[in-house]
Order: sequence, then structure tokens, then C-alpha cells
Amino acid sequence: MFSHLHPQFHKGRILKREMLENLRDYPRHFVDLHFQMYSDGIISGMDVTVDDRHLIVGKGIVKHRGRVYLFEREERLPYTATGHETVLKIRFAEQATLTDFFSYETSYVLDPETTIGEDERELGRFKLKEGAKLRADYPYFLDLTTEYNTWIFAHAEHAGYEQPTLAPAILRYFSYELLKTGTTNAYDLAFAMQGINAERVERNLILHYISSRLGSNHRPGSPLQMVKCLGRILEEAKNGEKPRQEWRASGRQRVIVD
Repeated sequence: MFSHLHPQFHKGRILKREMLENLRDYPRHFVDLHFQMYSDGIISGMDVTVDDRHLIVGKGIVKHRGRVYLFEREERLPYTATGHETVLKIRFAEQATLTDFFSYETSYVLDPETTIGEDERELGRFKLKEGAKLRADYPYFLDLTTEYNTWIFAHAEHAGYEQPTLAPAILRYFSYELLKTGTTNAYDLAFAMQGINAERVERNLILHYISSRLGSNHRPGSPLQMVKCLGRILEEAKNGEKPRQEWRASGRQRVIVD
């Protein structure tokens, strides 16, 4: 039997432990149940903007090792030009036991090590040349993957249903650009509407769309490979190329000859 309990606080009544536990546990239980089928990754927010000296990390929600973390304030991190790839990571510390709490600390780090450890989660990366300016504006879709002097967030994993997926911002950008080409392909239109309207597009749907448009041999593994495949589809749509179709060995074929 299930019940919904809401504590009542009246003047003169004894404040009971169970009442305080109800207030403590209900929000946490709600969050855990709501996101229980999500994979690890960025659930919401964590957008990074760039100025001349700092990376500004916005507020957001991240799931890591099944635990949901709320990042409730904006953080500014100074960066420098090294000419080498630098990765912005969230680093998760081991559980610490305090007098009244279990503590799970996190920190932002700018790390030249591009491998993502088990206690880390990537927000983006860049490779800035000396004297150049780091930018986070993208005049065309595949500029999202430009190697030098560009903030690249295509590697960041966003939480999806049981497995991580691409950032919603990437899929919205792709979808709007795809519609601008005037494509009438049913796959393109359906995927674009999903990319614009949905809170997130699941990884399996992205892979199915890519293989349908480029051929079944295209099965990208990493987020960056998926972005490059989407860029190829966009270029084909801009050039007016018809979607690829596979020949089927079975089934009757009809040829009309004048």
C-alpha cells in the first residue's frame, strides 16, 4: 500500500523526527525516481561560454555513477593558450563522512590529459594557439569540430535513456540547418522535428537516422564521429543529393524500357 504524507506544523505540537525526515527525503527521492532510467551524463544545463580570459560554466544537473548532482551556481575558470589540447572536466571525489552528512565533493579542472577517468566527466575541450582568441560561435555546423581556437563540446556525453547521447544544442543546430536546405526527405523532416522539439534525442535514433541516410555501414561510435556524420548529411542535403538507398538482393524488381 502506498501513501502520500505531508507534514503539518502546528503551534504547540511536538516537532517529530519523522516530519523532518519527510521533508528531507521527498525531494531527493523524487529526483532519483525521475532520472532512474537515464544514463550517466549531463541531464540539463552545464553550458559553457567563453570570454577573453575565462570559461564560464553555467548551472546544471549531472548524473555520475547513478548519483544526481545539482550545480547551483556559475563558475569562472581562467585559461591560457598552450597550443595543446586542454579538457574541461568535472572531477568527482570519493565519499567523505562528516559529522552530520555524507559529502560528495566535485571540482572543475582544466586538464591536458585527454583521457576521461572513471571519476571525471568532460564538458568540452579546446586547443588554443599563442596570440589567438578562443571562440564559441559556429558559422556553419561542422565548425563545431574545428581543431584550433574553438571551444568544442561535441565530446561531452549527455544523459539519455540507458545510454548517453549528443548535446541537445548540437541537434537543434543541425535540425534548423537541415530545414533551411529545403529537404523533402521524410527521414530528414521527422528527425529535424525531433531535434528541435524534443528535450533530447536518444542515441539509437541518431544512429538509425545516420545509417538510413548514409548507408548501413556508417555506425559511428563516439559523439564526435556522430557529429561528423550529421555534417556529411547536411552537406548532401545542401547540394540536393538524394538519400542513399541500399539494393536488396531479394524481392521482385521491375524495369520499364521505352
